Amino acid sequence: MNRRHFLAQGAGTVLATAASFPSAARATASVSTPGDIALLREIVSTLHPGLYRYNSPKTIDQALSKLERIWPDLPDLWSRYLHLSRFLATIKCGHSYANFFNQTKQVKADLFDRRTRLPFAFKWIGDQMVVTQDQSGTNSLPSGTIVKEVNGIATKAMLARLLPYVRADGNNDAKRRALLSMTGADELETFDIFHGLIYGAPGSSKGEPKEGFHRLRMRLPRSTSDVWVDLPALTLADRQSFYKAPDYRGDGPVWEWTMRPDGIAVLKMDGWALYNSAWKWEAWLNDRLDRLSGAKGLIVDIRENEGGLDCGDVLLSRMAGMDIIKPRADRLVRYQKTPEHLDRYLDTWDDSFRNWGDQVEPLNNRFYKLKRWDDDGILAAKGPRVTTPMAVLTSAQNSSATFQFASLTKQLGLGTLIGEATGGNQRGINGGAFFFARLPESGIEFDVPLIGYFPQDPKPDAGLSPDIAVPQSAKAIADGSDNQMDAAVNHLLHRT
Repeated sequence: MNRRHFLAQGAGTVLATAASFPSAARATASVSTPGDIALLREIVSTLHPGLYRYNSPKTIDQALSKLERIWPDLPDLWSRYLHLSRFLATIKCGHSYANFFNQTKQVKADLFDRRTRLPFAFKWIGDQMVVTQDQSGTNSLPSGTIVKEVNGIATKAMLARLLPYVRADGNNDAKRRALLSMTGADELETFDIFHGLIYGAPGSSKGEPKEGFHRLRMRLPRSTSDVWVDLPALTLADRQSFYKAPDYRGDGPVWEWTMRPDGIAVLKMDGWALYNSAWKWEAWLNDRLDRLSGAKGLIVDIRENEGGLDCGDVLLSRMAGMDIIKPRADRLVRYQKTPEHLDRYLDTWDDSFRNWGDQVEPLNNRFYKLKRWDDDGILAAKGPRVTTPMAVLTSAQNSSATFQFASLTKQLGLGTLIGEATGGNQRGINGGAFFFARLPESGIEFDVPLIGYFPQDPKPDAGLSPDIAVPQSAKAIADGSDNQMDAAVNHLLHRT
């Protein structure tokens, strides 16, 4: 269960009771019910703290006005879902999207359960679609294969068309490419959703599978020429049979700890979404850190980790040897109390989000400053201190809590970042508390983060660059090697 699963589970019963199918929503709408886009406009303008972090009010107003004009004439649910997603992506907030996991069963069935999925897992390396797992059952797609065309559409052009629909903070397109990689880490994958709607919706004229098959043009590893192959499109059930993420709600370990023969310990942490977990992860982690005496190094692999709880704080508190003063960020919200007429459209797991009361104070004509949950910004040192040198493997997936962990690690010199630039954004993110807004006409849900985190000093519109850049490559995937892990091991074994 990752961050997105938590948001869906956290609203739980509330979402289930408030949700209505699109047809039911239209049938029961009264004269006083606002239109979808009028409601969308009021919700984001009133509640979203990051609405103008990367856009001017004029840009947002023009985008909403365009959506309002075309919405009544959009012929079906899938086209409305796509246009809404395109607008929400315009906000450039990694937590604002029409959440796949929070839709009603009917909306999920109508939009996501289609036989359009490509029969392989892959990663985008730059604008190359590189196969990481053959899921076709034909052994036609060895790892490292570069897929160049799908049903006559160049994959480079396909990527460019999909990017504007994908959530990410600011202009960090590396994060968008990471979300559009098909990794098997989610029960519903971003690529499958948008590729299926754009290139596989009813009436599509280009790019859709023909008679249940995708025609691929590809370059096999160690080949100098392209080949064409027809392979079966997968259903949602087919894809989910390859789903590989552990159960984050259970009471067993979901991270992996390995002590290599060369004296390097590897801690693989693919997720920190342990909100509802019964696993005593902190005790588990401290126990393993206690065993590091004499180890030559510790590699923390968070490359597939978007975030969740601040699990990395345990590592930092054990390694620092002193209290850590975290960088200050202003926690800002747009409202003190939600307008009562909006409450019926806003679900959440904590109704205190509807009224901040005396937990906020006016800051300016746009924001209130949040005092609730405000602490002294100190991460207390814990012992015994770990002195083993640490390397952290990073990627564009790292956002939210893993972005903050990578940032503190780099800032404090507690480890070396190796791999690729992170997701997230140095200008801050939005999150912390959420509403789940459901539009009455279409029945589509979208997530609304409520707290904006704004650094007190100017920052670039970018993720974090690693200390040692090691990009992935199709060749390394074809060879079955992990060049980033190899670089981390080499760094720790040959430190001066």
